[in-house]
Amino acid sequence: MATKTLLTIAEFDRLPQQEGFRYELDEGELVTMTFPNVRHNRIAKKALLLLEEYIRSHPVGEVMLADTGYLLSRDPDTLRGPDVSFVRRERAAEIDPDRDIGGAPDLAVEVVSPNDHAQDLNKKVKQYLKAGCQVVWVVYPLTREVGVFEAGGGVRRLTEDDFLEAPNLLPGFRQPVRLLFEQA
Repeated sequence: MATKTLLTIAEFDRLPQQEGFRYELDEGELVTMTFPNVRHNRIAKKALLLLEEYIRSHPVGEVMLADTGYLLSRDPDTLRGPDVSFVRRERAAEIDPDRDIGGAPDLAVEVVSPNDHAQDLNKKVKQYLKAGCQVVWVVYPLTREVGVFEAGGGVRRLTEDDFLEAPNLLPGFRQPVRLLFEQA
């Protein structure tokens, strides 16, 4: 039986970057991902813009771009980079801008790519929530729906006719789900 080679975050940080690929650590295992397609990026950009617009008038935290690393667990190490994320103001003030962020974002947004596997996505959602994430929005481009996973165990499926909300994190934020899919 072959044994898996597990990486630490220090070993992960020393890996050479390959053009056209992104990496995460899943309980010490290297996960290689190709760059997302245009539809994926348009949806992630729209989520980012909706959150940024809200933050300008409600400075309750900071919105982060894709590839911001969150160190969700240690030994074995798990480092994830959601497509879009939000960190509350009090946590954002403590972030070292030259390091990965310790713990989960308060809100993680993951846009499903054509090559994503359901079991891997479910595992990632569970990792975010276990590490302290309050809400995970999983955006499904093909069905134009959003799965909402909450720390308390709540799970909802939103359609284009519903509204994105996270009242405990983003008081007053309420945007139609359909906006995520415009021009996607």
